Amino acid sequence: MNSRTNAGYAVLVTCALASMSPAIAQPVRQPETADPDLGKTLYQDFCAACHGPGLEGEENWQSPRPDGSLPAPPHDATGHTWHHGDDLLFNYTRLGGQALLAERGITNFNSGMPGFEDQLSEGEIWNILAYIKSEWPPRVQEIQSVRTEAEQLEGN
Repeated sequence: MNSRTNAGYAVLVTCALASMSPAIAQPVRQPETADPDLGKTLYQDFCAACHGPGLEGEENWQSPRPDGSLPAPPHDATGHTWHHGDDLLFNYTRLGGQALLAERGITNFNSGMPGFEDQLSEGEIWNILAYIKSEWPPRVQEIQSVRTEAEQLEGN
């Protein structure tokens, strides 16, 4: 499989994830109390080593590594983070990519994203996501909010 096909497959996997109901009961929307200022500090401590201090992601983030995993994507408006609703973003961060994919029946994709449920509280994860979202342009924030609404409707 070439890198273009692999990147296309990654897009299909993330789209499949977005359309599936959550396997576990968790918050589906960022709480209004989430604090982007606290999230910025937590992001620098837990996320910046892979996703970059400015949310820029790793170079060639759409080209698979030799093990098939993709480099860490950007979390700014140039990446795909905003293409997903809150529930998926929260659980991907909490459980890690591989565990969330496995819970949803996807076993042939290698995610390099570790889970942070043993290191971060739910509130801290929401604070990080609030920070990431606060850095997006208003139009991107609006699109992501609509996707979150769609997730909630699909879950009911």
